Amino acid sequence: MKACGHVFKYGDNVDTDVIIPARHLATTDAAGLAKHCMEDIDADFVKKVSPGDIIVARKNFGCGSSREHAPMAIKASGISCVIAETFARIFYRNAINIGLPIIECKEASEGIDAGDEVEIDFDSGMIYNKTKGTSFKGQAFPPFMQELIQAGGLINYMNQQS
Repeated sequence: MKACGHVFKYGDNVDTDVIIPARHLATTDAAGLAKHCMEDIDADFVKKVSPGDIIVARKNFGCGSSREHAPMAIKASGISCVIAETFARIFYRNAINIGLPIIECKEASEGIDAGDEVEIDFDSGMIYNKTKGTSFKGQAFPPFMQELIQAGGLINYMNQQS
């Protein structure tokens, strides 16, 4: 499984309130959430994001509330993966549960800039910055996690097993 796209870059402590502002939580419709994704930190995000693009951030991405709306909005916006130095634990779990690939890799979070074209090989955990010709070793996704992501998240995976 691979992902490839252009990078949106953010810093430390990107919390769930800027990923999807609380004023838009009246819906759990993923497409509706995607229309407001990142708008309080990057007003042009929804106008610029394309399917397959990648978010790269620094420490503690997804801190704040425990709502699943944040990874849902990111995934529905077309983002194929989030790379960060670290993730808030509840965001990490919610992302996996809804099928949003995430990778912790400090070197990638430091060595990738906004606009860079990046390719990720989930089988090996390799992150390739095609713009700069550099690569980084993230954690490979175990086959079970890849199955969850390909199924669209835990609920879809469980429904397919029935």
